[in-house]
Amino acid sequence: MTAIQTTPAVDLQKLTTVRQRYTEEANKRLRPEGTSQFLQLNSADEERLRALAEDPWVDHAALNAKASPIENHGTYRFFVLGAGFGGLQYAVRLLEDGIATADEIRLADAAGGFGGTWYWNRFPGLHCDLESYVYLPLLEETGYVPSHKYAPGQEIRAHADRVAEKWNLVDKTLFRTDIESTEWDDHAQLWTITSVERRGPSAAAIKRIFRAQYVYLAAGVLTRPQVPKIPGIPSFSGPFFHTARWNYAISGGSQSDQRLTGLEGKRVAVIGTAATAIGAIPQVAKYASELYVIQRTPAYVKPRGQRPTDAGEFQTKVAGTKGWQYQRQLNLNSFLTNSPGPGVENLVNDGWTDIPAYSAVLGSPSHGIVDPSPENLEKHADAFHVLDLPHMECVRARIDQLVKDPDTAAKLKPWYPSWCKRPTFSDTYLQTFNQPHVHLVDTNGKGPSRVTETGIVVAEKEYPVDIIIFSTGYKAVTGNGSPSARTGVNIIGRGGQSLDTKWQATGAATLHGYATSGFPNLFFSGTNQATITGNNIFMLGLIAKHVAFWIAQAERRVGLGKRAIIEVTREAEEAHSAEILKRAPFYSALAGCTPGYFNAYGENAAITDVHEKLKRARGTAWSEGAISFINHIEKWRDDGSLQGLSIVAARELKSLL
Repeated sequence: MTAIQTTPAVDLQKLTTVRQRYTEEANKRLRPEGTSQFLQLNSADEERLRALAEDPWVDHAALNAKASPIENHGTYRFFVLGAGFGGLQYAVRLLEDGIATADEIRLADAAGGFGGTWYWNRFPGLHCDLESYVYLPLLEETGYVPSHKYAPGQEIRAHADRVAEKWNLVDKTLFRTDIESTEWDDHAQLWTITSVERRGPSAAAIKRIFRAQYVYLAAGVLTRPQVPKIPGIPSFSGPFFHTARWNYAISGGSQSDQRLTGLEGKRVAVIGTAATAIGAIPQVAKYASELYVIQRTPAYVKPRGQRPTDAGEFQTKVAGTKGWQYQRQLNLNSFLTNSPGPGVENLVNDGWTDIPAYSAVLGSPSHGIVDPSPENLEKHADAFHVLDLPHMECVRARIDQLVKDPDTAAKLKPWYPSWCKRPTFSDTYLQTFNQPHVHLVDTNGKGPSRVTETGIVVAEKEYPVDIIIFSTGYKAVTGNGSPSARTGVNIIGRGGQSLDTKWQATGAATLHGYATSGFPNLFFSGTNQATITGNNIFMLGLIAKHVAFWIAQAERRVGLGKRAIIEVTREAEEAHSAEILKRAPFYSALAGCTPGYFNAYGENAAITDVHEKLKRARGTAWSEGAISFINHIEKWRDDGSLQGLSIVAARELKSLL
């Protein structure tokens, strides 16, 4: 397959008109409150709302019967916050590289089991939106073959369990546990970690303080559900729940049996039309007597093209060679960043690989270092819009083809560039609106006005409903996005310095995005000053490999039997920050996006202070795409000098490890 066309011919007058429409639609949705327009469920004043964030899947009795893998005042070599695919891949890398044994590793997670977001999310219609063969990690190592090109959620969660079992991590993980703080003890040269294990409504929580040599923060951000602050929500007399904690006791069915018989004869409202809703709405429509879809911003929906995995084809065309999964991930990324070489075959060949302008958010090597002059930045944005218009016109035209009612079709059309929101994929969502009992309630960008005892009011019209389902996403990362803010952990380094305070004062400061000075032996996942891949599992694997390399090399340097202290130097993090700042103008094309998760619901665009803008710019990703970033850090590794890392042996203290 040839490289993606980068300079399509477009009608410039039409492009001008479309961009004006984009601006108008974005302005409709801008609210001065930014992220404050949402209520975080776990901190809601009303018990009924707080309860929506509780874990509906956990088996407290079974977990309470097990011995705790983390003892109060215990000391461990490796501590990992997060038992999703980020934490699991890191632990597996330590094991596979011979850096650690399973007995030297401990993990903790707020959930009641493995999987991260795949533990929490079990809503009907849930599937992976990326090809399973590049998304599910460690397929080659486990020998597992996904059932479909896009695996259902239950299968993905089962794969997390499979990984944990294969590498003997099940009894090394403490679930239902929040980490309150992680503090560096300069005397012991270890991290002191304070945790609280929640053991269910009939058992007291257990607070533990323990220590670790190395700490890795792998907790994800798509775990804290929110609802908009719609007046009157608590007054609703019927049941309601959030898709992030789907309540099958209300809907009927289960994740394995998605016959939602509890919705039969019921008038149901789904508030929100982001990725979760795209999966759930067609399933809800099969059972509800009336379904009202409350839309503030139309979703960007592409066909999924789901199909079962053909075992023979998988073995011969997908997994036929050693290292196939990593090579397939790289191949997909070259198309995501609009940079495949001439004649390179598109191995994944799906809806992700035909969005050339999505590289505006992922980075691309095709642009180099972007000149920050206002004239050039305008040309830079123009080029992405030219690249994007044919694609988005096709997306909008497909709606006209599938949705019979012209008025409904018009309201379902996304009027924003492809890079402003993560695309969604469904073979049934748009067609659902052809059913007579399914009603699109478009709010013209405003959201619902209020909730009453018996319904939802939009523009002074009340829609009577029996059940409300919130599909309103998760808490967005705001400010400078420090690892402390992202994970909700108070992290204190050398000299009592708070990691969040450091980043709030100066902006992001790291070496390669994964460690920062003043916080020895602390590593974290994320995109700040690193890379965005579009495939989060792929990215988490890259991070695990790089951090494990640091540790292996450091321990080799200090010698057998000694503890290594690894710390980024201030000079190195400033040098890396300078490289990121130099590349930050690339992301100027993101300005003007419709409010959403990517831009903290418009908060980023509202910043006018030059100093604050500079701090935010330090937190952008490597602008030349993931493959360029991989080459950059591999060159650093190949150099062998570990430039930018201070590595010393810990003082000899007895009875620490």
